[in-house]
Amino acid sequence: MPLFCTSMATKVPLNALVQNRRNNLAANHVGSFSLFLYHSNCRRPSSSPHLTLCLPKCNLTHLSLEMEGPNKLEPVPEKYSKELEVAVRAVHMACLLCQIVQESLVSKGIDQVQSKEDNSPVTVADWSVQATVSWILSEAFGRQNVSIVAEEDVQALSKSNAAGLLEAVVKTVNDCLAEAPRFGLAAPVTSLGMTQVLEAISCCNSTGGPTGKFWVLDPVDGTLGFVRGDQYAVALALIEDGEVVLGVLGCPNYPVNKEWLSYHNGYRRIISKLTPPTSKSWDKGCIFYARKGSGKAWMQPLIHQEKRLVWPNSAKQIHVSRIDNPAFATFCEPVEKANSSHSYTAGLAHSVGLRNQPLRVYSMVKYAAIARGDAEVFMKFARAGYKEKIWDHAAGVVIIEEAGGVVTDAGGHALDFSKGIYLGGLDRGIIACAGAKLHEKIIEAVDASWNSSSL
Repeated sequence: MPLFCTSMATKVPLNALVQNRRNNLAANHVGSFSLFLYHSNCRRPSSSPHLTLCLPKCNLTHLSLEMEGPNKLEPVPEKYSKELEVAVRAVHMACLLCQIVQESLVSKGIDQVQSKEDNSPVTVADWSVQATVSWILSEAFGRQNVSIVAEEDVQALSKSNAAGLLEAVVKTVNDCLAEAPRFGLAAPVTSLGMTQVLEAISCCNSTGGPTGKFWVLDPVDGTLGFVRGDQYAVALALIEDGEVVLGVLGCPNYPVNKEWLSYHNGYRRIISKLTPPTSKSWDKGCIFYARKGSGKAWMQPLIHQEKRLVWPNSAKQIHVSRIDNPAFATFCEPVEKANSSHSYTAGLAHSVGLRNQPLRVYSMVKYAAIARGDAEVFMKFARAGYKEKIWDHAAGVVIIEEAGGVVTDAGGHALDFSKGIYLGGLDRGIIACAGAKLHEKIIEAVDASWNSSSL
């Protein structure tokens, strides 16, 4: 409620000042200072060891804090601000690493792809990113304070016939960490050895859970897309007491400008190969990030060549699309049919009134597309027996939500990240939408059609 009063000024002893969250003053700040509440026609009082309140005959619309002496008041940092900054810098570095490795895989045909037990591919980039991010987080917050849930382990790297692969990982990690000063981080004093790299990877062995704080890392989400020279993502999130509190999503092949989105033909891949990433016509690569409860999500372009990362000046706030008419909406779904039913989502889209061709894209880039307003709906309905992992969704969920969107399971419940490495109690599938109206329509359509889905 606005405060109206006649012009007046009163002095209050310094020790009478109530220090609380509203004025953002820490209890250990000591010294003479003045607090001014003023409008444009309020004369600024002279300096005094007392607190001077100048209350003009007007709405009080400005608040200025000043402090005399060497101990200047500093703004109280927002919760998780350091964690978010370090995470963005780490993911930015990881994206640079991935771009270099992908170029080797796609352009030079270097065979550095392995198969895991579930036959999914894993590359030098997967292990290298995990080691790099693990090392950066440990250096920033202390090894004893860092717990990480991550996708990769060291079993394949530890085999007797994997010496060449391990050597490539170690070199890639050290080449990346040598660039740390460009990203505002400290580089190792000496290069990491094989043992240190393996330790950095293997210490990402947390199993998550409902209590405590832990990081969730997918070093290369969408490895199949990565190997094929297509879309992929580096995903890092922080979870505390079962809730995702921040998320960072690096999308090294995602164009900064929406106009360059062309997933229904081969133009994007052709342009990305023929046009250097520094070209104004093809600004390739973005970092998306958000902090829970801020109501804001951000996009930052990847830096290229010898440029330095500036935090956070190069970031731009993003918002979900305002489209709520299904006839004009675009929906995303996974490229591969192995873990998602294209036939069911096609029928569901038709029943809801979605007429545009689906945007089939690898990885959590789908979450980025919705957060930035490039698409309006993401639907995923896994086949029986498939269990969703938390690292495939955590970062993307908080980014969409803070950009103004909605993410739930098909029953309308919030995704549960408190049950370990898998999403707990997932009801049928995952639905992410730009707005509540579209989300409600899809939930209703799922309820009406699920019994005939064979899923």
